[in-house]
Formats: sequence, structure tokens, C-alpha cells
Amino acid sequence: MAGTRERGRLIRRFIAKRIDSDSQEVVRETAREFGISRQAVNKHLRRLVDDGHVAVQGTTRNRRYSLSTIDRRTIALKLGKQLDENQVWRQQIVPLLPDLAGNAMDIWAYSFQEMLNNAIDHSSGMTVAVDIERTTTSTEMTITDDGYGIFKKIEETLDLEDERHAVFELTKGKLTTDPDNHTGEGIFFTSRMFDEFSIDSGGVYLSYLSPTEEYWVFDNDEFVAGTRVRMKLSSGAGRTPKEVFDAFTGDDDYAFTKTVVPVDLARYGNDALISRSQARRVLARLDRFNTVVLNFKNVDQVGQGFADQVFRVFARAHPDIALIPINADPQVMSMIKRANPRI
Repeated sequence: MAGTRERGRLIRRFIAKRIDSDSQEVVRETAREFGISRQAVNKHLRRLVDDGHVAVQGTTRNRRYSLSTIDRRTIALKLGKQLDENQVWRQQIVPLLPDLAGNAMDIWAYSFQEMLNNAIDHSSGMTVAVDIERTTTSTEMTITDDGYGIFKKIEETLDLEDERHAVFELTKGKLTTDPDNHTGEGIFFTSRMFDEFSIDSGGVYLSYLSPTEEYWVFDNDEFVAGTRVRMKLSSGAGRTPKEVFDAFTGDDDYAFTKTVVPVDLARYGNDALISRSQARRVLARLDRFNTVVLNFKNVDQVGQGFADQVFRVFARAHPDIALIPINADPQVMSMIKRANPRI
């Protein structure tokens, strides 16, 4: 009997996850996954609906399912040095997450406090709102301040070309506008802990998706004042903060020694990466790391000057830094090999 109940829970959890991913073939996919009939799947769907976990719209062929919101809260806070992110976490956030697994709580504890502290220390805003929405499969938090805007502040403080340039630098890690008090690691690690992570600010929208490990940057349809950080995590997420840290830190001292650079973000529009100046943009601040993984996903062409600047000139000037290209198609890889046959 216990085995039957557990199998039922697994089936309903699978159904909920497929609904959460906007699948339009939930019944067929579930029947195939568990080797059961469509009638059996529909029985589990009806239970999810009856228990209030799933909402249904339409009838027969036009029927559509969506996850019901179990809880939705908004917490309004006044920004200022007197605001304590740990106190907010313990007193106002933790009571709203009573049934999350320990690893999920660890992820939220680290990330929520990092992102709220960013708003406190960097936004120059007056208020911040924390929106929490929970379904049967996931928790989503959005932290929105009314401050200056993260990308604009990075752009102006570091004298960068524009907000898109600020986004690209932010994805590398170790970027902060206040080096005396911050390491610039919080956003880098936080983005990799969640299934979905995004920052919306000014004229730019940045998102990071796991497990595809892809960054996406878009122009905002309308100007977004301040900064809005959105984080979404499955209740059954298997990763832990330690696993994320271990992937990018040294074995002995846990120093942040490895980064992954989304080379595609160095482009503007459909521009090809052909020049040495573009290469220098990619290479900026990478001498702060011991290992640099250059992700060439979505890049189908690089020029001789670009490849030479990265894989011969920079590599020769920094022999202690490991340059590792990944997701390079044959044409890109041939240009890299031409610049440095040892890669």
C-alpha cells in the first residue's frame, strides 16, 4: 500500500512539473513516462484539481491546466542602513516557507539575503518590495527597489559603453561598484542556484536559465525604473549552495577562481566577433581568475584578429590562466586552433 501511495505522489509530482513547464501534452507524456493509461492519468489530474493544486480552464479538446497559487504575499520595506537583511529573512520570510527541503532553504537563505543587501547598499532607493508566490512545485520571489538601477550604476561607475556592456561584465563575476565592502560574487553565484533567474532594470532585461546554463539579454519594452530581481526554484531542486560554490572555487581556500564567459553577449545585434577590440571586451578583468571557460554557444563565426587576441596574445601574457573554449562549432574551433594549436 505504501508503495502504491508513493507511486501516486510521484505521478502527481510529474504532472505538476509538466504543467509548470507549459506542456500541452501532459496526459500523453505522463502515460508514457509511467506506463499507465490516459484514464489513470486523468484520475490523478482530477485529484490535483480537487485538492486545489491545479486549475483547469475550458472543456474537452480546449482544456488547459495551470498550477494554482498556494500562497502569494508582498512585503514592503523601507530602505536604509538600518534595514537588516538577516532579520528580514528570519522574521518575515522563513515563516512563509514552512515545508521546503533543507537544500532549498539554504539556497533561499543565501540568495535572498545577497539580493536584499544589494538593494540596501547599492540602489540609493527609498523602498523595496518582496513578492513571494508559491505553487505545489515551486517558489518564486521578486525583489524590486525604486533606486537608480543596477545596470546604469555599473555603466556609469566603471565608465562602460552602455547598459548592455554593464550586463556583460556582470555575467563574468567579481564586479562591484563598492570594492571596499563587496566582492562582486553574489549575483554570479545566485544566478546559478535557481531554475530561473532574471534582472530587469532600465532599458535591459537579463535572464539566466538552468540547467541549460544560458544567459539571455533583451531590450525592455518599456523603461523599468529601479531594479527587479526575480528568482524561481523548484521545491524538489537537487542542487545545494555548496555544489554551486565548488564548481567555481578553489579546493583549499574556496576563493572564486573560475568563471564562465558567455561570449555571445559581447556582440551587438548580429555583429560578428572579428576585431581585437571586441576580444579585449571579452578579456576585460579575466586576469582575476585562474580558469576561464569561454562559452561560444550561439557564436557561429570569429575573426582571425579576435581569436589571435584571445588565444595567443592574452594566453601568452597570462600563462597561468587556463583558457577553455566550449560549445565552439567546427568553424570557430578551427580559428581558435589557428591562433593557438595547443588549445
